[in-house]
Amino acid sequence: MRVTREQVQENRRRILEAAGRLFREKGFAAVTVAEVMQAAGLTHGGFYGHFDSKEDLAAQALAQTLTPAPRKPGAPPDLARFVAAYLSAAHRDGPGTGCALAALGGEAARQPAPVRRAFTEGLEARLARMQEAMLSRQHIIEPTT
Repeated sequence: MRVTREQVQENRRRILEAAGRLFREKGFAAVTVAEVMQAAGLTHGGFYGHFDSKEDLAAQALAQTLTPAPRKPGAPPDLARFVAAYLSAAHRDGPGTGCALAALGGEAARQPAPVRRAFTEGLEARLARMQEAMLSRQHIIEPTT
């Protein structure tokens, strides 16, 4: 049976989602490819149709996890909403769905370059979003050049 392009994309999304959750819960080293595929509800053999290696998966899962959600067009940055969500019990008490920066920060520094790069880019994107929100509310912080 032939898999549709949509199903391939859905399978990839499921793998990335499962990997992001498992990496945050257990750390990079403790998670196996087989475990990720099982959590995604897919066979281990299908992994290499989507990713070159566990390192590739980790970098892509981290990039996806750390990419800030797009704001609605015309919506102002909302720092208070971000802080409330970040400090919520659901976010704090659920490592698998919580902050990847907090969960993986210490371990990311010891990962291969693609994983470190994804972590750094994600951190920079989050900081830029927070800075934008602070500046839009006339806070004292000013951008550096």
